Amino acid sequence: MRDSLLQLTGRDLLDYPHANSDDAAAAFEAPFALVSHDQADDPIFTYANQTALTLFEMDWAAFTHLPSRLSAEQVARDERQRLLDRVTEYGYTDDYRGVRVSSTGRRFMISDAVVWNLVDGEGAHHGQAALFSSWTPLPA
Repeated sequence: MRDSLLQLTGRDLLDYPHANSDDAAAAFEAPFALVSHDQADDPIFTYANQTALTLFEMDWAAFTHLPSRLSAEQVARDERQRLLDRVTEYGYTDDYRGVRVSSTGRRFMISDAVVWNLVDGEGAHHGQAALFSSWTPLPA
């Protein structure tokens, strides 16, 4: 995720000092939400850091078996799909805003989210990731 974000946007996932830290642990414990999904026809989440797990009110096992479309309300799924199609075509976007829903039905608005394609060193596409540090609870 880190390499793809840096390559596409010039931004480092871990923009705070971490020279002697474990990058994976730093990302997992970061104060922003970080998620990814695979590239299946109905993508499944493959990663969530602790902030995302808390927001979505799920544990690792449940989250990493969830189709990513279910993180959005039914009425917002077409908008979400247009976003993912745009990211697939252009590589990333850094201005996404949308409503998400937790496992208990708690709704929240995310804003200024960065969504990008996950691409390995050979250029193979492996899914997409999202990072957001701004969210607002919404009424039920």
